[in-house]
Amino acid sequence: MSKLQIYFVGDELISGFGDARAMGWVGRLMARTVTEPPLCHTSLPFAGETTQELDKRWPAEVLPRLDREADNRLVVGLGSHDLDAGQSLARSRLHAANLLDNAMRYELRPFVVGPPPRPDMPPAIQAGLTAAFAEVCERREIPFVDTYNPLVNHDQWLTDMSISGGYAPRQAGYGLITWLVLHKGWHNWLGVTPS
Repeated sequence: MSKLQIYFVGDELISGFGDARAMGWVGRLMARTVTEPPLCHTSLPFAGETTQELDKRWPAEVLPRLDREADNRLVVGLGSHDLDAGQSLARSRLHAANLLDNAMRYELRPFVVGPPPRPDMPPAIQAGLTAAFAEVCERREIPFVDTYNPLVNHDQWLTDMSISGGYAPRQAGYGLITWLVLHKGWHNWLGVTPS
């Protein structure tokens, strides 16, 4: 296996905001991902970021860090701040598509994790955002992890979000996102066997 370098981009969910253990789903995912040689990962979050802002930001953050001797990959954590900004689903879809097309142009082989449910937005609009992101990925044959539908009625998620009272979960919620990523194509995308 060649050397792997993975870049995580997205909003505060990438940083594990609200997690008392400061791991979030990215830290938990990396702790459960064993490769030889070990992979190197870099997290590049920006709190409150919309897809439009992420689309503009990520190249300046990631491209200078690329390791020319490694297999470079991009993991995109798509949050739901587009809903706070009043952005239409069509615009969200467009910015996600631009982001992923550019990533593929740089041969970064993206992997996308969709936005989890939140208590302060209507379920229908959250489901629509997830469906829009899933469609963009499906058309490009990019792995997409739906975190909204599996968690929207999950008791442990709902309890965690009621404790947090905000946009980001706590430890249990990040653990659930990690489980979904691990079981929805992560190892296959990396080309490794689960340990």
